[in-house]
Amino acid sequence: MSLSSSSGSPSADNLTHNPDGQRHDRIPSRHENPADTSLSQKMLSAVTGSLLTSLLVTPLDVVRVRLQSQASPSPSVSSSSSEFVRLPPNLGISTCCREVFWVQNQSQFCVATSAASPSPSASASAIEESLMNGCAAEETQRRTFNSTLDGLKKIARNEGVWTLWRGLSPTLMMAIPGNVIYFAGYDWLRQNKLSPMRGRVSDAYAPLVAGSAARVLAAIVVSPIEMLRTRMQASHPTSTGAVMRETIVGLREMVSAEGYASLWRGLGLTLWRDVPFSALYWWGYEYGREALHEARGRSADKNASALRGRSRDNELDHKTVLIDSFTAGAVSGAIASFVTTPFDVGKTRQQIARHSHEGDLNAGRGSIPAVRPEDRSMPRFLLHIFKTEGTAGLFKGWAARCMKVAPACAIMISSYEIGKKMAVAVNEKKEVS
Repeated sequence: MSLSSSSGSPSADNLTHNPDGQRHDRIPSRHENPADTSLSQKMLSAVTGSLLTSLLVTPLDVVRVRLQSQASPSPSVSSSSSEFVRLPPNLGISTCCREVFWVQNQSQFCVATSAASPSPSASASAIEESLMNGCAAEETQRRTFNSTLDGLKKIARNEGVWTLWRGLSPTLMMAIPGNVIYFAGYDWLRQNKLSPMRGRVSDAYAPLVAGSAARVLAAIVVSPIEMLRTRMQASHPTSTGAVMRETIVGLREMVSAEGYASLWRGLGLTLWRDVPFSALYWWGYEYGREALHEARGRSADKNASALRGRSRDNELDHKTVLIDSFTAGAVSGAIASFVTTPFDVGKTRQQIARHSHEGDLNAGRGSIPAVRPEDRSMPRFLLHIFKTEGTAGLFKGWAARCMKVAPACAIMISSYEIGKKMAVAVNEKKEVS
């Protein structure tokens, strides 16, 4: 019996040739007709989704970068906090020092030395030193985040609300071309007749392969822009213009010293994070949408291939497409982001590592080896984090990452699917007229 049906609606008998109950020959759909959604229409859908996603989730991304870039508290600096609590309760930040010294961009490693609380007869210099220590402790508390919500509150209160959107420009510069390549590339690999996957990859594994391949290409293109964005988001609170200038100068110095290849530093970690993420995400998304279809009773055969859901988009109304794609995208994105959080932590720390001569200076003193942990290979660097900070260090910022990725995936994929559906409707009207 043939596996095709002239009506386009498969019956249960059509599945008897597959012992696993799945159809591996994808049912033709109008989405696979190049006349329905052109490349430019898919690009427009991806751009629209990128704009909405970037505007809504950038604050969560800023907090994620800050959380992952701060190391675990060190016992050696706990004395600063104990001294701070003994200072007068009405001591505000306005009376405190505005600049403190930090080691390797980590706010909790304050260099200011601790001292006992001054007595009433203490000298002015002793009182000033004690105040400086307390101020350093207060500054440390301002820059140390205990959770995603704590980070949002502290950044908005101490640095201004607009700081939460720091790095939005490079985010858009990265998201727009990246998502155009990613989503349009995924659809091309899945649907185009010229795709190298046709006849080589079963539909059961097509989302994993197509998602991974599309992500590799997109990551290579946007990696330098992501380096710029990550450094801007991890910078100290100053004006936006100053942050941009400081970041650009830092990148120029890095390129001058290490060559243009340094702009792709962390690409390996990015691929370690994004490739498995994309594979898990698209697989979960395709099967998740089919599960929603079946739950509503829209599937005539509950044993049909889960990948068949994308072929029925034209038969569904806009509201249903929006709900299904939004829900499946959010759930699949949250799960995939949690699983790949350790690689995200490693990538973030490597990219914001300070490019200074601290290693050479410390090596001259014979205290610390010239090779820093951030300079190690990905597996060794993650192992270093695990040894020094435990499992919690590898999953630092997972909540902020999931809170950012889940809505980002939901907004992006639903915008993209709705955009394509609207394009199909427009094209159909043109054909009728």
